[in-house]
Amino acid sequence: MMKSDGGDIFLSVRNLTVEYVTKQETVQAVNSVSFDLHKGKTLGLVGETGAGKTTIAGAILGVLPVPPAVTRGGEILLDGEDLMRLDEATMCKVRGKRVTVIFQDPMTALNPVMTIGRQIAEVIELHDAVSRKEARVRAERMLEMVGIPAARYDEYPNQFSGGMRQRVVIAVALACNPELLLADEPTTALDVTIQAQVLDLIRELNSAKKTSMILITHDMGVVMEMCDDVAVIYAGEIIETGTLENIFEHPAHPYTIGLFGSIPKINGDSERLSPIAGLPPNPADLPKGCKFHPRCPQAAEACKSGEIPVREISAGHFCKCRGKAGEA
Repeated sequence: MMKSDGGDIFLSVRNLTVEYVTKQETVQAVNSVSFDLHKGKTLGLVGETGAGKTTIAGAILGVLPVPPAVTRGGEILLDGEDLMRLDEATMCKVRGKRVTVIFQDPMTALNPVMTIGRQIAEVIELHDAVSRKEARVRAERMLEMVGIPAARYDEYPNQFSGGMRQRVVIAVALACNPELLLADEPTTALDVTIQAQVLDLIRELNSAKKTSMILITHDMGVVMEMCDDVAVIYAGEIIETGTLENIFEHPAHPYTIGLFGSIPKINGDSERLSPIAGLPPNPADLPKGCKFHPRCPQAAEACKSGEIPVREISAGHFCKCRGKAGEA
C-alpha cells in the first residue's frame, strides 16, 4: 500500500500474501501488503496482537514454518533482489549478515547451554569467515558496545538480568553489521526503565552503523521515540501509512484514531479513555469489504462490500477507507 517517489528505497515489499493452512481452517494472516523502507530509516509496523506484524517479518527473513505457512504471492525486494526467489542455502547467507532480527523474548532467543560470548562469536565466524580468536575479539568488542563488560564473555544467559539478556540479543543481531534489522517488540518483556535504555542503545547503534530497521510494536510511545515512518496494520492489511508526523498529528483511519484514543494523556482532562469497541476479527473468517467495519463508529453500508480504495490524503500519507478518512 505504501507508495514512494523512489530515491534510496532499500526494502520494497509488494503484494505480500501469507496464509496458515491446516485441515480445519485457512488463516489469512497477511493480505496483499505493500510498503517501502528507505536506507537508514526506521519503519514502525503498528497494530493489535494477531494483526500479522510478526508474519511479515518472518516472511522477510524467510523463517515462516512450512507447513502450515503458505506464501500465496508477492515480492520482497532487498536492494533490488527478490528474497522470495532465493534458495535456502542462499538465504542462510542473507540471514545474520544482511538481515537480522531482535526477538521479543531473549530467553527463547538465546541458547541456555552456550556462553553469551560464544553465541555472538559463532555468528561472526559463520558469516565473516574469520578465525575463532578473531571472532572472540570482535564478540568482546560487541559486548562492550552494548554495555556489557568483555570479562563476562564466558558467562551463561541465566547469569544475566532480562535487560542484559536483551543487550546480548542486540549484540548478536548487530555483530556482522547488518543492512536491515527486524526488531520484533524488542522491549515488551522489559520494565519501563530498562526499556528506555534498550531503545536508546538500538537508536545509537543504528545511527552508528546506518542500519535500516523495521520496528514491530503495539506501543505508540515506542513508535514516537524510534520511527521515521509508520504503517498501521489491521487484520493482515496496511490501512494507513505516512511519516511519523502524518500519523501522530493527522491520523485519518478510524482504527488509527481509535488507537490514539486508547492511550492515556498526562495533560488531558478526560476522565475516561475511549477504547475501540469489540474484538479483532477471526482471521479464518474475515469480514467482507473493510475488515474494520464491524467495529467502526463511522461505518456505512458501502464499507461492508467490495474492494476498499487507497487514497492519498496528503503528500506521502495514504489511507484505506471509504468514509471521510479516505477523502483526498
